[in-house]
Amino acid sequence: MTEFIYGHWATLETLRAGRRKIDQLLISESAEEKGVIGEIVGMARERGVGVKRVPKRILDDLSNGANHQSIALRVSEYPYATMDSVLDTAQKRGEKPFLLLLDLLKDPQNVGALMRVADAVGVHGIVMQERRSVGITPSVVNASSGAVEHLRIVQVNNLVNAMRDLKTADVWMIGLDTAPNLPSIDKTDLNMSLGLVLGSEGEGLRRLVRDTCDLLLTLPMRGMVASLNVATVGSVALYAAWQARGWQGWAQAGQAAQPAAPPPNR
Repeated sequence: MTEFIYGHWATLETLRAGRRKIDQLLISESAEEKGVIGEIVGMARERGVGVKRVPKRILDDLSNGANHQSIALRVSEYPYATMDSVLDTAQKRGEKPFLLLLDLLKDPQNVGALMRVADAVGVHGIVMQERRSVGITPSVVNASSGAVEHLRIVQVNNLVNAMRDLKTADVWMIGLDTAPNLPSIDKTDLNMSLGLVLGSEGEGLRRLVRDTCDLLLTLPMRGMVASLNVATVGSVALYAAWQARGWQGWAQAGQAAQPAAPPPNR
């Protein structure tokens, strides 16, 4: 089965990552081969990918009316990873596992934004339930600016079971929630083998997911609005976790976080 990736950056990163079978690059008849489009066309030709000019209405149809920016790439389905490959990646880098777990998120924009940040902070993998949540669709690829093409994403049948398996591998499950009397995220040292767990838009963490977490944290807020968008919460938490690791992997690192309280005994 094939699908069409659209948009400048999503198309460019799909070509750059080289993880999918790429059949053809489609460009609007009116588009000029300069700038980013010129770079995409050059990269496609270097990889032996055919380039075809088509009417804009065809690209409109292939992208379901989204902003395709005059370009689309016909590719194979997204190559999901395994949990073992995610943990192996952490081991090969000599790093403590750093994962993001998504509990039934449905909005492609939220998922794409989170994956773009997850790539930026160097997570080893993302875990999401196959049923009742958005998968890695072309709209998610576009919303992530192509970052998903460089990530290891695992689809599981049951998120709670996956969390339990990770706990047996000594990965701590840290959920982000808004319930009262929860410790603030800055009160716990996140420099550990870590899985950050985010709940769905509107509903938050499901009860079993919440109960399976080792610890629940919240983001401190001083404004009048009672909650934040899940992509915002996740982005702040991901950067907090990376900071706790001393910005590990960043060439300009040097401002390591000050020690915080250790996690409670499980």
